[in-house]
Amino acid sequence: MKKPSSSMQLTRAADYAVRVMIHLAAPSAGERLSLPALAQATGAPESFLSKVLQALSRAGLISSRRGQSGGFCISPRGRDASMRTVIEAIDGPICLNLCLVSGKSCARKAWCPAHPVWARAQQAMLDVLEQATIAALAVERPHAHVRAASLAGLRPRETVLRAASILEERGLNRKTRSRAEIRQLA
Repeated sequence: MKKPSSSMQLTRAADYAVRVMIHLAAPSAGERLSLPALAQATGAPESFLSKVLQALSRAGLISSRRGQSGGFCISPRGRDASMRTVIEAIDGPICLNLCLVSGKSCARKAWCPAHPVWARAQQAMLDVLEQATIAALAVERPHAHVRAASLAGLRPRETVLRAASILEERGLNRKTRSRAEIRQLA
């Protein structure tokens, strides 16, 4: 999983890794969580998520334990990790263009007008990903009713908030809210 990629799209594995790290770092998720629970919380298939969790464990970002009281939990290093650290634990070094791969030299680099643009774009992206920590993102997680409205396909954010307030006014229990109920109220 660790080769430089010139694709500008985040891999599904890296996306799931960020999701699971944020979920594990959430204040309410301080205990060990099972693979099925993490798969449900992140929307990732169990078989694929298990490979992602293995890579995160090898990187020291999470710990795993087998058995009855087993599961996965975030390590202190994982809680303090940046999004960049998590992504690179899964995909290897982030690289927008092959001419920017560390250790390789591009024959066009000296005279290519696009090279400095690629270099600035990559640095800007790396800076943003480095500044976003898992701990900070976990604190920013939306509340359950906002996630439910979002999953029901309600957009933009004002619609989500309106649906949540309507549900609260009608006294619907969060566990009884279905996508259909939320759509009807919006």
